[in-house]
Amino acid sequence: QVQLVELGGGLVQAGGPPRPSCATSGRIFSGYAMAWFRQAPGKEREFVAVIKWSGSTAYYADSVKGRFTIFRDNAKNPVYLQMSSLKPGDTALYYCAADSAAPYSGSVRRDRYYYDYWGQGSQVTVSS
Repeated sequence: QVQLVELGGGLVQAGGPPRPSCATSGRIFSGYAMAWFRQAPGKEREFVAVIKWSGSTAYYADSVKGRFTIFRDNAKNPVYLQMSSLKPGDTALYYCAADSAAPYSGSVRRDRYYYDYWGQGSQVTVSS
């Protein structure tokens, strides 16, 4: 069974250092597309970034493109979200998620309904 645990997060100043990472356990993690989503209070959970199982392809939401980088190290299991140029609008609960439907494929889906494993979320609060 795949388990996901977000680490990091916290209170950062605008423009401050990146934070969250996602530790995983489970024998099939390395073959899954992994993604980050976020949810701000009163808003829908939205896509942030997704990375192919091999790490060779990644896609980003327009709101974070050029500021966030998703990367993974399959030898160590975690997937990371490196953040820069943070804004107060980035304040949200950040979730990592795994798409197990098509392991070792080119799947890099952005719709949260395709993701069947989720972490508990890590709060990132950006102060101005």
